[in-house]
Amino acid sequence: MQLYRRGHRGPAVAQVRAALATLALLPDADATTAFGNAVFDDACDRAVRAFQQRRGLSVDGIVGPETFRALEEARWRLGDRVLSYRVARPFVGDDVAALQERLLELGFDAGRCDGIFGAQTATALRELQRNYGLVPDGTCGPATLRALRQLGRKVVGGRPHLLREDEALARSGPALIGKTVVVDPGHGGADRGAVAGGLEESAVVADLAARVEGRLVAVGVTAYLTRGPTTAMTDAQRADFANNADADLVLSLHCDASPSPRCHGVATYYYGTYRPGGATSTVGERLAGLVQREVVARTDLLDCGTHGTSWELLRRTRMPTVRLELGYVTNPGDAARLAAAEFRDTVAEAVLAAVQRLYLPPELDQPTGVLRLPALAPG
Repeated sequence: MQLYRRGHRGPAVAQVRAALATLALLPDADATTAFGNAVFDDACDRAVRAFQQRRGLSVDGIVGPETFRALEEARWRLGDRVLSYRVARPFVGDDVAALQERLLELGFDAGRCDGIFGAQTATALRELQRNYGLVPDGTCGPATLRALRQLGRKVVGGRPHLLREDEALARSGPALIGKTVVVDPGHGGADRGAVAGGLEESAVVADLAARVEGRLVAVGVTAYLTRGPTTAMTDAQRADFANNADADLVLSLHCDASPSPRCHGVATYYYGTYRPGGATSTVGERLAGLVQREVVARTDLLDCGTHGTSWELLRRTRMPTVRLELGYVTNPGDAARLAAAEFRDTVAEAVLAAVQRLYLPPELDQPTGVLRLPALAPG
């Protein structure tokens, strides 16, 4: 689809302005802007950036597929429409996220609050309906909405979906043997990703992914790559691959780029948005912190921190997923590091150490930067 930014005008811009006005990010009067003459002006640019910040999207002021999708989802409130499970085109929106949060509060496992009405949400809804004498049809209509408004919260002591993630992690035990990790080298095929100074992101991360996979397999992990050197997948397909593999973790590997050669450093991302009630992966956030700290401790890359986002892969995977943005190919210093095989080996060791530290209980954990491969190898 066309990307819309400051200076553009037309019906699509009018649609964007109307959505932003509905969300109180533009004055209400802007919603009545002439359909064909709407302008993407400075006020619209600021509103788009504010919206992107709130939704955990890249804050660039550009309305592309991700931002259009988020604007559409944000307009729905629980009760605006009848919700049910549809395999081909599931309901997606803030109303679904509100339903999932309410089910979790009542003690029914609807999965992560990702705003996607999937099979797990439908099962949880039917369980609620059975427990409270409603027709267990998995449809959230007027009768179910009335029950949801009348029922009090059952789960206490923390946010329910966060408690479930922590419990699942504790149950899995400290050993890596038997765990399944999907390693996702970004881009691929005709999509080379960021390209600069003779480096192609897709090739760099494919090589790094192979090194990470080899180290994971050496310590007893079942590891899968989402793509080969010449193949490509959409983020939705990558998420489906991980979900079908019933993976314990997903590690997505990328490099970054910027118009300014001064931008440099490493950042790690996990699933998290602004939504009250919490569309956040607590284990993903913890893994992102471990990956970030291990990479920074073992290299001289600038620490650009960890951040919650609602990017498609992070959102659609059912397991904790992190995305590592390993340096800028447009920065001479970072590019020189990325080109070196020794540097990629160091990063692969850092990622392996982070995965192991995620599962270790506090009394067995080791300080950042000191855990080594021989200590993890199965006997």
